[in-house]
Amino acid sequence: MTEITNLTEMKAMLKVPLGNQIGRVHRLWRSAITASVQSLGMTEARWTAMLHLKMLGEGATQQALAQELGIEMPSLSRTLSQLVEQDMLQRQPHPTDKRAQCLYFTATGQQMLAKLIERTMQIRQALYQDLTPAAVQQLMQSLDIMERNARTLLLATATENKA
Repeated sequence: MTEITNLTEMKAMLKVPLGNQIGRVHRLWRSAITASVQSLGMTEARWTAMLHLKMLGEGATQQALAQELGIEMPSLSRTLSQLVEQDMLQRQPHPTDKRAQCLYFTATGQQMLAKLIERTMQIRQALYQDLTPAAVQQLMQSLDIMERNARTLLLATATENKA
């Protein structure tokens, strides 16, 4: 880890904390995608649920999707009900846990998913347009390190709180 030895450097870092900038870029990125898919009848909650289900894999439970999205089940349940009403998803009982529901894309949902992926890729390309592939790779590596460090801190805090 690089040590900050210069007071001017430290003051500059405090003006625009990196976390704030990462959060701002994330919000703008999501807003750009939402604007792009609004004409498809997709809200931010709906498109994020669909893309995260794609990443988790069909058959994932509602609980697993809620955890992946970092939201509570009641918030997700409403969104999933809307997607079921739009014929994008279907719920099926879990084969061994009667309390759980598994999620699957319908044929209409698969078609919408393809459009969502295409639009999100277009937004990504637009956001990356002035970055070299090496710069994108370096940014990804740096964010991976920060994510690992954050997870380590959370684990340590959870362990301390149990003691």
